[in-house]
Amino acid sequence: MIDDIAKDAEQRMRKSVESLNQDLHKIRTGRAHTSLLDQVSVSYYGSDVPLNQAASVAVGDSRTLVVTPFEKTMTAPIEKAIMESNLGLTPNTSGQTIRIPLPSLTEERRRDLVKVVRGEGEQAKVAIRNIRRDANGDFKQMLKDKDITEDDAKQGEERIQKLTDQYVGEVDGLLAAKEEELMAV
Repeated sequence: MIDDIAKDAEQRMRKSVESLNQDLHKIRTGRAHTSLLDQVSVSYYGSDVPLNQAASVAVGDSRTLVVTPFEKTMTAPIEKAIMESNLGLTPNTSGQTIRIPLPSLTEERRRDLVKVVRGEGEQAKVAIRNIRRDANGDFKQMLKDKDITEDDAKQGEERIQKLTDQYVGEVDGLLAAKEEELMAV
């Protein structure tokens, strides 16, 4: 039973770290990356679909994204969706190809993005600590119900604390790497 709780906690902590990693990839670092447009939705024959289902997205060079619609008629709606996405990007259309130049980040903007990254990291750490609290609560309840001994509960809590320390360390590593990437000129 203790193993089940520990495995569940570890799985949930791993998902928290993966979620943070995905969120960090969406934060722009000044370099072109196709995941910047993952949150853009395009009206495609009456329904909203992710941009990557209506066009191919590629990196032209380190500061340019290239979007090629699958159909010629989708060029204007895709361009409009990118402009309305609140990403601060201005697409340039030439024929059927949409080029999106990424403006270089100012020092102030970089510092703001570092604050955003730290906030995301803190949310991930809080989620991991909440998972620890839930698991420890399960151990206390099992002890109260006399399903486990005090020694088993103590060992379980120590195991959960080791997992917590491990995943908080992973979060710190992700944050440090992203901050370094953001501050690089």
